[in-house]
Amino acid sequence: MLRYFVKRTLGMLPTLFLVMVCVFFFVHLLPGDPARLTAGPEADEQTVELVRKELGLDKPLHEQFVRYVQGVFTGDLGTSLSTKRPVAVEIGERFGPTMWLTLTSMLWSVVFGLAAGIIAAVWRNRWPDRVCMTLAVSGISFPAFALGMVLMEIFSVKLGWLPTVGASSWQHYILPSITLGAAVAAVMARFTRSAFVEVLGDDYIRTARAKGVHERSVVLKHAFRNALIPVITMMGLQFGFLLGGSIVVEKVFNWPGMGRLLVDAVDMRDYPVIQACVLLFSAEFIVINLIVDLLYGWVNPSIRYK
Repeated sequence: MLRYFVKRTLGMLPTLFLVMVCVFFFVHLLPGDPARLTAGPEADEQTVELVRKELGLDKPLHEQFVRYVQGVFTGDLGTSLSTKRPVAVEIGERFGPTMWLTLTSMLWSVVFGLAAGIIAAVWRNRWPDRVCMTLAVSGISFPAFALGMVLMEIFSVKLGWLPTVGASSWQHYILPSITLGAAVAAVMARFTRSAFVEVLGDDYIRTARAKGVHERSVVLKHAFRNALIPVITMMGLQFGFLLGGSIVVEKVFNWPGMGRLLVDAVDMRDYPVIQACVLLFSAEFIVINLIVDLLYGWVNPSIRYK
């Protein structure tokens, strides 16, 4: 497994470099002049040119790209055009709240999604199945921003039970994590149901039942691991969805995380911050896929890494 891990880790480098190329040239295609936004709307052309030279935007595009790549590999992500602070410092302050929000959303969505999917599969075509799948369809159909505003209206404005903005206590995580994880839990439930229905129809499950094995053991011991392999694959993809969805949710709840930082950076055409945020999101997604691949061996020991 160690050899496989090293091989996959080295294989991540070309992917990250391709992401760097795409992100760099994409942000430079965005409309708007960062030098003008930094200098202010009342600045004259001479001042704007001085700001552009100070920011290094007057150099040819390929020179800016080389400097950007060198900075990534040396750990120097540049300086924010809007705040004049190092980008690494900006991301360091915002990374924690986003990661904890994502992990919290993933944790509860996996638990409830697996439970709902297993219940729906075991009691398929009966009322528990219909209830779970109705909730799943509702979770998928409801937009995250609309769900967030409804939850704030009910639990914050009307009832006053939970705070709406900030990330200073565990209560602040409840509404954003529910908003962010609702769609993931719904997809998890539907996918888990499909995987378990297929596994529960296999011959070895019928053999276990014929031997008199308790139904709980059949589901949790015999069927669970085999049905979990495709579910784990989907979990990795859904983690990437959570990272992307956090941008909307953080804007709705005014969450002090990377999603809001990225939105503000796009508004200000803050190239260094945009490039660093997108690159970090991409790296996280690639690492999660690597972890998912390694989990296959834990779930099914018959899998061998080559």
